[in-house]
Amino acid sequence: QSKAAAAMQRAAADQGIWNPLQRLRGRGAWVFKIHGSPYQQAGVPDLLVGYKGQLYAMEVKRPGQRLSAIQAKVIEEIRASGCVAGRVESIEEAEEMLKHGDIENNDRGGRV
Repeated sequence: QSKAAAAMQRAAADQGIWNPLQRLRGRGAWVFKIHGSPYQQAGVPDLLVGYKGQLYAMEVKRPGQRLSAIQAKVIEEIRASGCVAGRVESIEEAEEMLKHGDIENNDRGGRV
């Protein structure tokens, strides 16, 4: 896949996530979308969400798509700091994480 095609795919995915981000904001959450760059730490989750005094880090994946090794490592580091972090495939999973503090993803390779 060319760099241009990959960039277009990311842009389409970002547009597709806009309404769900607004849905989280509608619940009173602060939401920050991470746009990767060569100047930031690798593996940082796609979304940082502040909600009711807790920080959540969410890596957004398509159904069946797995975390990279560095993404899994960073999520574990975030969890070790006392924050909630994990992988989500939908706005419903993101809302579930906000509601319960974590979600199970055992059928997709464990909690991470």
